[in-house]
Formats: sequence, C-alpha cells, structure tokens
Amino acid sequence: MPDLGSELSRLRDAHLYRSRRVLNGPQGPRPVIDGRRRLAFCSNDYLGLANHPDVVAALKRGADAYGAGSGAAHLVSGHSAAHQALEEELADFVGRPRALLFSTGYMANLGVLSALAGHGDQVIEDRLNHASLLDGALLSRARLRRYPHTDMRALTRMLEDGQARIVATDGVFSMDGDLAPLPDLARAARDAGAWLMVDDAHGLGVLGREGRGSTDHFGLDPARVPILVGTLGKAFGTFGAFVAGSEELIETLIQRARSYIYTTAPPPALAEATRMSLAIARRESWRREHLTELIRRFRSAAAGLGLALTASSTPIQPLVAGSAARALAWSRTLEQAGILVPAIRPPTVPEGSARLRISFSAAHTEQDLARLLDALAALGEREAA
Repeated sequence: MPDLGSELSRLRDAHLYRSRRVLNGPQGPRPVIDGRRRLAFCSNDYLGLANHPDVVAALKRGADAYGAGSGAAHLVSGHSAAHQALEEELADFVGRPRALLFSTGYMANLGVLSALAGHGDQVIEDRLNHASLLDGALLSRARLRRYPHTDMRALTRMLEDGQARIVATDGVFSMDGDLAPLPDLARAARDAGAWLMVDDAHGLGVLGREGRGSTDHFGLDPARVPILVGTLGKAFGTFGAFVAGSEELIETLIQRARSYIYTTAPPPALAEATRMSLAIARRESWRREHLTELIRRFRSAAAGLGLALTASSTPIQPLVAGSAARALAWSRTLEQAGILVPAIRPPTVPEGSARLRISFSAAHTEQDLARLLDALAALGEREAA
C-alpha cells in the first residue's frame, strides 16, 4: 500500500501542509474563527452580501416555499420556478439570451469544456488559469496547451495552426488580481475561428456597469465573448455558478454537460437568496464605490510602506513573499495581531511565489484598513530588524 503518512510528513516539512479553520458564526470582515474574533482580509465576499439581512430573509422564505433540498437533477424534477427565475435574471444581468445554473464554478467549467471540446481538438489556456479550467480541458480529452501568463505573442503562435477549439481564460486571475487582456484575446480567438471562454468568477459584481464584470469593463459584447462563466459564492455572497451565452450554447450544455446532467440541482432556497443578492448588487452602487476607494487607499499607503504588491486594481491584493516558509511566517505574525490573511503556497501559486492574498470587501471600514496597514508596517519593521 502507498505510504500516505510519509507524503503528509513531506508536505509539513516543505511548509505546504494545509489545515482547516472552523468558522463560528456568519461570514463577515470580523468573524469568530476557532473561537477567536479576528479581522479577516481573506474572503471573496467582495460586496459584503453573504450575511446581508435581506439575503438571509430571502433564503428563509425560499426554504418555506420549496423545502430544504431540490430532490433531483434539473432534468428530472429538480428544476424549480426559483431556478428558472434566477437563470432569466442572470441572463438579463450579463446581457445574454440564456443562462444555465451549475452547482459550483468547478462543475460549470468542467461541464462546458467537456461538452464543447474532445479528442482531436485543442483548448488553449493562460498558464495561471484556475484549476477548474485546466481540469476541464483535461477531462474533455482535447489537447491542452498553455501560454505564459497574458502573453499574447505566445498565444498567437499557438493559434496559427487553426486547430484551437476554445481559448479559455480567467477574467480576473484569482491569485494575482490582474485582468486578462480580453480585447486582445477576443480578437485573436475570432481570427483563429475559436470560441473565447471567460471565467469571470472574481469580476462579476465588482467590475463594469452594475457589476456586470470584466467583459463589460472592456466593453465586449457577447459576439466577442460567446462563453461566459460566473460564480455566485463570491461577490453575490451565496453559492453556485452559471454559464451564459446563446440559446444554442445553453441547449447544448443541457444535452451534453455531464456535470449538469448527472447531479442534483442546488436547493431552490439558494436560488431565492441569490435573486435578492443580485438585485442588491445591481442597485447599490455604493458598495463598488466604497470597495474601489478602499483598494485605492490601500495601494497608495502600501507604496509608501515599500510593500511589493502585484499590479492589481481589483479586491485581490497579493503581497508576494517568495518562499512558503516566509509567507507562513508573515501570516502567523499578522494573526498574532488579530488579523487573518492566510498564506497562499504552491501548488496554488507557482513555486517561489508564495504570498499573502489580501482581499477586500465592501463590508470593511476605513478603520479596518488602518489596522491592516499598521500591522503590515510593523511586519516590515520586524523584517528589517
């Protein structure tokens, strides 16, 4: 039998072992974790909607109306009126004819890529894409080719043979916070006769008009980005994912996406909660405005402290440490000050680029930001000593 214990010991020795924490209460900027209240800068709840009272109330009403579970797959008897309404509202939100709900973003990406590509095709992806995009291409049995991060010259060379079926990219890269060069990608994919697929998990709700995401931020219409994937557990504060596109795309996924066909539909109550969070996100522009101001102030102050941030204008603000050991040490020092920013280490990020992934929420205050900056300043002084 394989010696699993030795492999776990190796991970510990390499500072790559991961441990879970227990959240004692609702999500928010000051959660109680492992019995201790902390100031957290690590959630993807970018708009502060995960514990919004109206969203919670909608979830309760949904449970009263539909019960706790959906009971079956969408194609059997699990597709409720709540699911249908949410799909229609999401399609309207992103300006596309149809949207299709999936249980998770991982399942959405696996479903799309395995349904649309296969043996003999090529799927070309950014090297720093989310694992679900990479795994989806592998599951499809197409040839997966990866170009260096945002390197359009390398991508163009890969497209020259005309074999690419899909060019897939994150809209906002989850560990770096930077945006994909979507206009250039759209042009290159169109010229090569390939579909452009954008996973906008970290852009929707945050970027563009009403938070319509990175494609809206760049002014790209559905013809230039025919496949759009979004998640609901980040800026919208609930759970699940969707794919939006043409009538033909959605009907194809209903017929062929295995991760849609062969799984139980999400609880309808979650769909009701998401309908409420989507409505709040669209009408309360102050959330994005406050978030943008927090990010601007943080980056300005961080520059004054000499912190080596990556080039990100999104809520994801990585502070690169280099080694996993150093990133862990930084995280532990901040935690001693009552601030939670977990270390991100390989294989989540490339070797030598372990980091603190600082993420902001509209629920953070100016006082929260000041406390974080004071702790980072102290961390810098400790490093210099």
